[in-house]
Amino acid sequence: MTAVLTTVRVSTTPDVRLSVLVSEYSSLTGEGGVIAVDMRSQHQRDTQGVLPGALAIDAADVLSRLTPGTRDSLRVASADARWVLVSDDGHDAEWLAWHLQARGISGATFLVGGFAALRRARISAPLAGAELATISAH
Repeated sequence: MTAVLTTVRVSTTPDVRLSVLVSEYSSLTGEGGVIAVDMRSQHQRDTQGVLPGALAIDAADVLSRLTPGTRDSLRVASADARWVLVSDDGHDAEWLAWHLQARGISGATFLVGGFAALRRARISAPLAGAELATISAH
């Protein structure tokens, strides 16, 4: 008797991605249209360094700020927004990415290894020209 394996597609929606690798970070946040969200505390950003080009949102506020239609939503928060959440080590970001996806934001992902992995790889996000102009104006 020969067993036959059959693949059955249960859903017509594309596979949803949850994580981003450090090696993908720069291309996704540069030209890839993914917005980085630095969830580390202000103290961590002060001592470890900032993440250029990322929105700084406290972890306690991520769900309400990135979920569209809430009282505290960012203007750019939408169901089709693409986010990569960055926490210190990646664990908190993973948990929050799961919750955002459960709320229908399928473009919510987390950075595997978090900010610590970016530092080890010596990778930072590119700054757009408008961001450089804003920084130099201050």
